[in-house]
Amino acid sequence: MKFPCRLDKFISNLAEIPRTHAKAAIKKKRVTVNGEVTRQLDQAVTEQDEIMLDGEILTYQGIRYFMLNKPEGYVCANSDELHATVFELLDEPNLSELHIAGRLDIDTTGLVLISNDGQWSHQITSPKKQKFKTYLVELAEPLSEQAVSELEQGVQLHGERDLTLPAKVEVLAPYQIRLHIVEGKYHQVKRMLAAVGNKVVTLHREAIAGIELDPDLAPGEYRLLSEEEVAL
Repeated sequence: MKFPCRLDKFISNLAEIPRTHAKAAIKKKRVTVNGEVTRQLDQAVTEQDEIMLDGEILTYQGIRYFMLNKPEGYVCANSDELHATVFELLDEPNLSELHIAGRLDIDTTGLVLISNDGQWSHQITSPKKQKFKTYLVELAEPLSEQAVSELEQGVQLHGERDLTLPAKVEVLAPYQIRLHIVEGKYHQVKRMLAAVGNKVVTLHREAIAGIELDPDLAPGEYRLLSEEEVAL
C-alpha cells in the first residue's frame, strides 16, 4: 500500500472488505480519523493517522517479508476454487495485500517468499537482475555430460523462440542434481529437463537470490525474514 492513501482504500485493505462496503461505512459515520468522524471517501491518510472502524483501530502492518516452506498440494495464489493456497498456511492479518515473489507448481516443494513490497519482489524475480533460484531435482534417468552442457548453455523449450538463459548444474548423484537458474518461466525446470530427454520426479526449491530455506522450518511452516535476508 502506498501513502498517502485514500481513506476508503485503506479501510478496504485493512478490514479486508469490498471497497463498496468501506465507502458505505464512511458514509454512515462508522469511521473516525484521529478521533474525528469523517464522511470524506477520498480523504488522504498516512501510516501515522489513527483510523478506526466501528471503534476498532485498523493498524497498518508496514512492509512485511516472509519465507515459507511450501508443502506439496498447495498452489501459489491468493485464492483458488479447487486447491488450498499457500496463504491458508499464514496466520497473519491483511493477507490480501501480500503477494508471492516467485511461484511454485502445486507439486513442487520448498522456499516461497511472500511480501507486500513490490519493488523488492521485482529485484528477486526479474531475469535482468540475474538472481539465481536453486532447485534440488530428482530425475527419472541419470543426466549425461552432454545434457549438463546443454543446460548450462541454454536449451530450447517447447513453444519458446529463445533459448533459456545459461544455468548452473551440480551433479550430486546419478539421479539427483542441483540446478541454478535466473528465469522463472512456466514449469521451467520440468521443461528444461524434458528438453534434454529427461524427466523430473521431484522438485524442491532451496534458495532464491541468496536467501536459503531455513532448515528448521517444517513443511507448511513460515517465519519473517531477517534484515540481513531482506538485504540480500
